Amino acid sequence: MFHRSERLFLRPAFPEDWQAILAHVGDERVVRNLARAPWPYGEAEARSFAAMKQDARLPHFLVTLPGRGVIGSAGLGEYNGKPEIGYWIGRDFWGQGYATEAGRAVLEIARTLGHKRLTAGHFVDNPASGKVLRKLGFLPTGKIRQRHSLARASEVASVEFELDLGDPEMELPRAA
Repeated sequence: MFHRSERLFLRPAFPEDWQAILAHVGDERVVRNLARAPWPYGEAEARSFAAMKQDARLPHFLVTLPGRGVIGSAGLGEYNGKPEIGYWIGRDFWGQGYATEAGRAVLEIARTLGHKRLTAGHFVDNPASGKVLRKLGFLPTGKIRQRHSLARASEVASVEFELDLGDPEMELPRAA
């Protein structure tokens, strides 16, 4: 599955993408905000991520910027039995609206796939991710839960969010 947004192209990872993945996730400031990526993050982890099988109901993508290549990843996964959106953007590309734009693309895909509700979360010390989720229309549930972070090798407080995609008339927010 592929998806084009205003500035980005979302596509599956290919085995040869491992070096681009490593270049971004190998940055401790990026990986510490992810629940499922270990630290240190090396070649084996990047190769494994690039080779990860796709789930047709919960696809994940590399986020590419034409002319620049891979700048991040966004997609759907599962957490506690519920579909969840997740994303990361390489540090050189922070603050330019790419996470919001990629997230919106994933929401369009999720709606097309028939998902009615998505969950999301961010570690409390990563408020920028919370801003992205709010721009995408996610609402805080009022719950802060402990979630394991492989990179930090500990439980970390995570702010929980939900988004109702069930109303087909609801317009998804525009990327900012």
